[in-house]
Amino acid sequence: MQATDTATRAVYGGTGRRKSSVARVRLVPGTGKLTINGKDGDLYLQYNQGYLVAAKSPLETLGLENDYDILVNASGGGLTGQAESIRLGVARALCELNPDNRKPLKTEGYLTRDPRATERKKYGLRKARKAPQYSKR
Repeated sequence: MQATDTATRAVYGGTGRRKSSVARVRLVPGTGKLTINGKDGDLYLQYNQGYLVAAKSPLETLGLENDYDILVNASGGGLTGQAESIRLGVARALCELNPDNRKPLKTEGYLTRDPRATERKKYGLRKARKAPQYSKR
C-alpha cells in the first residue's frame, strides 16, 4: 500500500450550521474541487448554480478558489440549508487558515450564523401562527 502525503499537508477545518443542517468542512491544498459526503459537489447539489456559488463564495472573495479542495461532511436539512452551512464552514476554516482573512469575510457577512429556523407549531393552532377561523356568534 502506498503512503499518501495527506498526513503532511495542512488541513484547516470549520463547522457551519443553518436551519437543521450541519456541515463539517475541511480545506486541503489542492485545485478547488468540492466534495460533499464522498460525492462530487456538482452532483450532490444537483448542478444548482446558486448552491454551488454559495458554497464556494468565501474562497472567491479571497481569490483562493483554485488553491484549496473543499471536503465536506453534511447532514440534516435540505440542500439550501446544507449549501449555506457549507458556506459558513468554509469561511470559518479560512479564518483558521489565516486570521487576516477575517475582516473581508466579516464585511461580506460570511461569518454570521443565520439564526432563522422553523417556528414550532402551537396547540390550538393549525400551523405555527395560523389560527382557525374565529366566529363571534
